[in-house]
Amino acid sequence: MREAETAAPTQGSETTMATRRPREEAVRLGKEIYERDILPQVEADHFGEYVAIDVETGDWAVADTTRVAVERLRARRPRAVDVLCERVGYRALRSFGAGKAGAFSLRPANSRAPAGRGRWCWRT
Repeated sequence: MREAETAAPTQGSETTMATRRPREEAVRLGKEIYERDILPQVEADHFGEYVAIDVETGDWAVADTTRVAVERLRARRPRAVDVLCERVGYRALRSFGAGKAGAFSLRPANSRAPAGRGRWCWRT
């Protein structure tokens, strides 16, 4: 896996490089932050919305789309290198597949998730 670097100016004439974490580590840390710190705050009022998480700082933003969530996060943390997105109440960020024709529900009976969501999902 290739590691990317971005310049982050610091005090004085020195410049430090913020190094991107390996993908697996960033995902693991982001999911830990999401489940431990963010999910309890957003699950009741933001079902189906997207959360963008700065894995380095734990800062996050929530919005109706991933693009807006990331834009809001970058407005506060413009130098964020590792950003993970999660969808509140879903196991995966996106789904594809059967649609209504072959809908199969994996949701609990008391879930507000629409039927058919989650059947053919990528989970990172």
